Amino acid sequence: MYLASLGTGYWLLHYRVKHDSLPYSREKFFWALYWMFLGILIGGRLGYIIFYNLGEFLGNPLMAINPFVNDEFGWSFRGIYGMSYHGGLMGAVTALFIYVSKNKLKFWKTLDFIIPVIPLGYFWGRIGNFLNGELYGRITEKAVGMYFPTLQSLGWKSSFLRHPSQLYEAFFEGLVLFGILWFLRNKIKTPGIISAVYLLGYGIFRFGIEFFRQPDVHLGLVAMGLSIGQFFCLGMILISILIIINQKFIVKH
Repeated sequence: MYLASLGTGYWLLHYRVKHDSLPYSREKFFWALYWMFLGILIGGRLGYIIFYNLGEFLGNPLMAINPFVNDEFGWSFRGIYGMSYHGGLMGAVTALFIYVSKNKLKFWKTLDFIIPVIPLGYFWGRIGNFLNGELYGRITEKAVGMYFPTLQSLGWKSSFLRHPSQLYEAFFEGLVLFGILWFLRNKIKTPGIISAVYLLGYGIFRFGIEFFRQPDVHLGLVAMGLSIGQFFCLGMILISILIIINQKFIVKH
C-alpha cells in the first residue's frame, strides 16, 4: 500500500507538471515526494511511539526497530507495527521544509502543489488496514456491521459486529478530500490556502469518524469522551484557520 501511495502520488504530480502549466520540473517534485515519503515513514513511526506507546518504548527501546519479541512463548517474529498519521504528517512537512530550503524553493507553493495528491495515499493506507482487519470500528447493530478478527484469536470471527471505520476513512479522508482538493488545485492562488483546506478537511472528517472507530485498547478515550486522535484533529482545524488568516493578511499587506 505504501508503494501504491507513492506510485499514485508520483503519477498525479507528473500530470500536474505536464498539464497545469506550473514552473516545476518532474525531477524536483519526484525528489520532494521522495523526501516527504521518508518523512512519513520516520515521523509516523516516531509519532506512534511518542503518542501511543511511549511506555513500552521506554521499557524496551529496541522495539522501535526490532521485529522480534521475546515473551512467555519464547522468541517470535512480530514485525514492526504501529504508525501514527499525525506523526507522519509532521515528519512529511519537516522533510519538505528541509528539501525546499536546500533547493531554494518556496515552501507554501511547493506544499500546495503536492498536497492535493496526498489523500489518495491515505486511501490506500486505510484499504490496507481494512484488509489486515486492524483499526476496526466500534460495536454496532446496524446493517453496515462486519466481523473482524480479534488480536486474541486472529483468523476467527469476533462475536461482535463492528463499523468498518477503515472504509469510512478511506472514502471521506481519501476519495472525498482528494476530489475537493483536486477541484480547487488551480482555482485558489493564495499560497498556503490549499494546504490549509487539506488540514481543515482532514481534521473535520477524521474527528467525526473517530466516533465510529474503536479507541486504542491501551489508551481508550482521553477526556470529554474524545480520543487522542480527535484532540490532534482539533489542533489541525485550529492550525488551518490560523494559516488562512495569516496568508490572507500577508497577501493584503
